[in-house]
This record gives sequence, C-alpha cells and structure tokens, in this order.
Amino acid sequence: MNSKSNQTYELERSVSVYASADVIVIGGGPAGTAAAINAARCGKKVILLERSGQLGGMGTLGNVSVFMPIGNVTGIYREMISEVLTQYLPQHHDESVSPQFSPFLLRHYLNEKMEKEQVQVCYHTEFVGVVKEEGRLKAVIASTREGLQAFEGKQFIDCTGDGRVAIDAGVPFTSGREEDGLTQPMTLMFMMQNTGKPVIPLLPEGCYDYQSVEDLPQGRRLYWERNDDGMLLVNMTRVKGNGANIADVNYAETEALRQVFSIVYYLQRNGYETYTLSHVAGQVGVRETNQIQGLYTLTEHDVVGGKRFTDVVAQTNYEIDIHSPDGKKTTDERKVDGYDIPYRCMVSELISNLQVAGRAISATHVAMSSMRVQPTCYAMGQAAGMAAAIAMDSGCAIKDISIEALHGKLSEQNVIFRK
Repeated sequence: MNSKSNQTYELERSVSVYASADVIVIGGGPAGTAAAINAARCGKKVILLERSGQLGGMGTLGNVSVFMPIGNVTGIYREMISEVLTQYLPQHHDESVSPQFSPFLLRHYLNEKMEKEQVQVCYHTEFVGVVKEEGRLKAVIASTREGLQAFEGKQFIDCTGDGRVAIDAGVPFTSGREEDGLTQPMTLMFMMQNTGKPVIPLLPEGCYDYQSVEDLPQGRRLYWERNDDGMLLVNMTRVKGNGANIADVNYAETEALRQVFSIVYYLQRNGYETYTLSHVAGQVGVRETNQIQGLYTLTEHDVVGGKRFTDVVAQTNYEIDIHSPDGKKTTDERKVDGYDIPYRCMVSELISNLQVAGRAISATHVAMSSMRVQPTCYAMGQAAGMAAAIAMDSGCAIKDISIEALHGKLSEQNVIFRK
C-alpha cells in the first residue's frame, strides 16, 4: 500500500563538513569503484561514499556474481580479472568472457584495492542532497553513523545507479519505457551448494509450490555453474515494479524472498536433489530506474546499428536484454554486434562539475537494457575518473574536456577500443 501524501515540510539544517577532496564519488558499485580508482591514479584525492557496508554493487550486495560477456575485456575490468579471476583472462581484449565469481572474494578484493590506491571509503554513508552554487556542486550531504555530514569536492561523479545526485541537482531525467514508464522487474539472486548427498526439500509457509517450468516467475530456468566448486548461481525470481519507488521495493523484498524458497523447493525436486540453499543476496537486484537527460541519449538505433562515436568511453556487444516490465514471463533478447557509448551520455549542460557513470546515463529504455551490465559500468567509471582529473587540471567544465586527451590517457592505461 502506498501511503504517500501531498503534505510537505521545510527542513533547514546546518551541516558540518566531514571531509573535503578533489573528487567525490557517490556509490561504490562497478562504476563508482572504477571511477575512484582512476581518479586516484591521476593523483587526485578521492572520497568514495557507499551507502552499504561493502563495495561492488550488485556483484556483491546483489549476488549478481557473474559478469556478462561484452566483447571488450580492457582497462580496469581486465585488470580485475587478471588479479582475481585469472582462469578467465582472455588472451586478447576483444574476446568475450563471462566469469562466475565469489561475491565474498570480490568484496575483499575491492577493499584491498581501495587501500592500495589510497581512496578514502566512507561506508554506511547514503546520499541525501546537494549543495549547489551557480551551476556547480560545492558539496553533497549524506546520512552517516554520525548523522548528516557534508563532503566537499571539486568534481563529483554520480554512481548511485538511480541518478540520485544528478536529479537532486536539477538534471532532467526519464524513467522506464517511453510509452508507459514501466521499468524492468527486480530479481533476488541466490546460490545453492551441492552437498553430494540427497537433501530434504522444504517449502516454508506462504511460499508457492511450482510444479513446472511454466509456473516459475520467469517461465524458464536461468542459472550458472561454471566453476568446479559445486556452486549454483540462480537468477529465477522476478517482481514487477520500479526499484526507485518506495512501495515497489517494499513489496519486492518480501515477494522475491518468497519466490527464492519456492524456486529452491522446485529445483530440489527437479534435477538438483543434492543442492541446498547456501546464500541469498542481502537485497533485491534492480535492473532499471532513472536515466538522466545528457548531452546525447543512446538509442535502440545506436545499439542495433553498431553506432561509433568520436567521444567513445566504453564499448560492448552485450545483447538487448529486456526482462518484461509488464509482469509477463517473457524476455526480449536480441543479438548485438557491438557499439560505442559516448562520453556525452554521462554529462549534462546544467552542472559543470558532475558526471553520471553506470546504468543511469542518458539512454533510452531499450538501449539501457544492453549497456547496464557490470563490465560496461566498470569501463564508464574508469573514463569518468579520468575525465574528472582532466577537468581539474585544465580548469574547464566537465562537458568541455578534451576527448583527445581523455583517449590518450586511457590508452596509457591499456584501454583499447575496437575500431
């Protein structure tokens, strides 16, 4: 039930400054971690604000512990694979890989990485609002374990996944598909472990007794077991709703967990008789919420047509992958040969020192379904961290940085773009 009313209150508070830095990154998912690493490598003081107690975003918090194939394993993403998933490292950057990994190991790896790169991470620090002055951000306000605190910066990178910073700063945005605003559904990921002996299936009260594949929430089986550790990663729950909506998320968290136990009960009677439920993500996974309106909007035509851009910052050939927003048990999957994501999708005319990296960039509903996966977000984050440093060094607005300089410095970091 949505109890939202039209009543409003004015809140005026004096908030002390907790810390200042050259670059403030908000959100510690794939885009945010890569942005923080790269800004720090460019010699900037970086603070990374993360609302939970761990980095990695959906890869750790959401147990989406498989990287989708994007056809361009380069930059920081390639570095990560070479350091923590060596067995998956391709010989050439333009080979596709799809590593299944431990979310717990990735969490530890990212913690260690931030210490080595001298990035200051503030956990349990959730964005609340911006302090803006003449088209620039001066600070962001966050809710912390010590109450509201301000974090001052010269450049800001919004990696919240929902465009929260940009929206609060006044950047226009859209949500969902053009015709009705519906977004892709949410999913609660989980893992099952092969015990090597029969287990007794359990169906808790309030759950569903699925009898066939057609009964399942997605109308299909979708899971991975790519390593030799007996770990099955399952992506089979589905809950209609917008992950940026309070009421929708409230419902999704309870309904998705109900589906988890129901699917486990089904699998334990249909081919996975020796597997037990071993891990459920701490929160539901959200595929789609808000898209900012940037200097350029990536479209379905760009994705399908293999569009190339002079200001490319990331490349992918991951398919169009739309889990039905209207509650149907269907998925729109269309092969893609490869396309560019331009820098202009990450910046707007309105704020001179703010970028958005990750799934909330300027893109249509269909285009976003392809560019939203974790490896692409790492690539966008790496470019954003570099762009922030260039803007500071050259004293220009973030939208006006030299793309030639950006490409040159990314090339020095072994980022390779397919021609």
